[in-house]
Amino acid sequence: MPTTIRMSLYYDAATVLTNGSQDGSFKSRIYGNKLNLKSKPAHIYALISETAKFNHFVKEVIDHADLLSAEPKLNPILSLLLVHDHFFSKGGIAAPANHPLRQSIDRHKARLQAEFTKARLRRKCATTDALKELILLENPRTTRSQPRWIRVNTLKSTLAEQLTTTFRGYRTDAPIHEISQSPAMAKVLAIDQNIPDVLALPPESDFTKTQAYKDGKIILQDKASCFPAYLLAGSQSDRATIGDCIDGCAAPGNKTSHLAALLTGNNNTGTGIVYACERDRHRSQILTTMMIKSGATSSSTVTVLAGQDFLKLDPQDRRFQNVTHVLLDPSCSGSGIIGREDTPTLVLPEDPRASKRNTASTSTTGKNSKKRKRQNAEREADKNSSTVFPTETTPGDAEETNDGSVDQSRLQKLSALQTRIVQHALSFPAAVRVTYSTCSVHVEENEAVVSRILDSDVARTRGWDVLKRHDQVSGLRSWKHRGRPDVKTRSDVEEKSDDDDSPPQPPAPLTPGQLEACIRCHPDDEEGTMGFFVCGFVRDPNGGSKEEQDQSKDSSWVTRETSTEVGEPWEGFGD
Repeated sequence: MPTTIRMSLYYDAATVLTNGSQDGSFKSRIYGNKLNLKSKPAHIYALISETAKFNHFVKEVIDHADLLSAEPKLNPILSLLLVHDHFFSKGGIAAPANHPLRQSIDRHKARLQAEFTKARLRRKCATTDALKELILLENPRTTRSQPRWIRVNTLKSTLAEQLTTTFRGYRTDAPIHEISQSPAMAKVLAIDQNIPDVLALPPESDFTKTQAYKDGKIILQDKASCFPAYLLAGSQSDRATIGDCIDGCAAPGNKTSHLAALLTGNNNTGTGIVYACERDRHRSQILTTMMIKSGATSSSTVTVLAGQDFLKLDPQDRRFQNVTHVLLDPSCSGSGIIGREDTPTLVLPEDPRASKRNTASTSTTGKNSKKRKRQNAEREADKNSSTVFPTETTPGDAEETNDGSVDQSRLQKLSALQTRIVQHALSFPAAVRVTYSTCSVHVEENEAVVSRILDSDVARTRGWDVLKRHDQVSGLRSWKHRGRPDVKTRSDVEEKSDDDDSPPQPPAPLTPGQLEACIRCHPDDEEGTMGFFVCGFVRDPNGGSKEEQDQSKDSSWVTRETSTEVGEPWEGFGD
């Protein structure tokens, strides 16, 4: 790796920390690349996050060593980042020995080491590992109380293999509440009982440096995010009838790779194609990278349709004549994402040049040093050195961003778009199952969308209904959190098409059985997931005509509610 790219990691991290909220949220500054960052987003995120964990200890060492007085060209933020890596990063500072930044630390190695040892002994820690564990216990996390969820990618590995390699020596019977409170270094995990091949680990644990992660054998993915593909694929017997599939809003790609794994991983014999659509070109690159890393493209399962807007796909196109299943996870408010937009606050070392400044956060607006000017010049000369990295597989990342506010107008627009996307999916000739999901907690984006879909012409004409609870795959059938009956907020908003001036008709409230078909995850509850919603739609290929459905509209839901012709009957909650 060229020296300028390696050293840009520290400059890039400092840039993220010294640019305010006017440049976007913490994550968007890193992953949106509006700041022209050269380093991999995952590396910047990890450096800032890890430095924040050991912030107070590193500051203590720098202050006692009087580093900033001895190195006037070194600013407080860079000193924190560099000294952190000097002591706590496995590879040390990511720079060659002759680089000025590296030299600014190496010149004072003896003094820094002496102060580090004194600080460690003051805490009665015999080793650095013991020190790390103590610091994490003394400074409980404030940004994440969920477990770190990991999915074993069965396109490349198995749960059994990972338990004997990556997670060797881990206790596997820990309850979720214990895992949620465990420090990063605790060797405890839970094997999920709802979704196969999914594990819960301590919230601050970091597996991005493991060989399994680098090889794509494990994927960081919230448990709730695994629901859509599992609901769509169904049981092993259900999968035998699956033809081709479409993921209509695929980037960054975790759900796509999960679907591919369910169809062809673990020696499954699926032969269909998963068409992965992503209309944004940049996100298409991320999607492609994720598919390659996960092995989904090498198995010939996934075909990425880069730059393709799902709404512009022609259902009559011969390529899609065998599409039986469609997965939809469109843009949403992201209101279910918790603890991931909290920005780390760094307490800076005492700066003899600016003694009044003693704290910094991602909203810091301090002046840049001469180093920054050189950094900008280096970036301008090497803009194309950035590497696309799958954003969903990085610590703390998610597919949507929680903006922390409730904008009713935005919710209405999102809800209308979400409805259009699902209706389009229902029009594919061979389609018999569709899943719709969001990482939102708002009824407007969830149950209200389901209600409008069921009341749409395409659903009524073609015989679409919700996938009833008793017909859902067993791991999700036993999930206790179901749809919310908030009728008052049920969507009285529906986007009108350009050629339709008639006012939208409010859809009818969902019946209790239809609400039972809706699956919810609540943020920060005892299940340890983010907020999430998913509902399946199914169609009998030999369904009745619109006229027949209209005649029985008032009673059809009740009739279907009591039917148990398909699948196992619902017999109550599991243990």
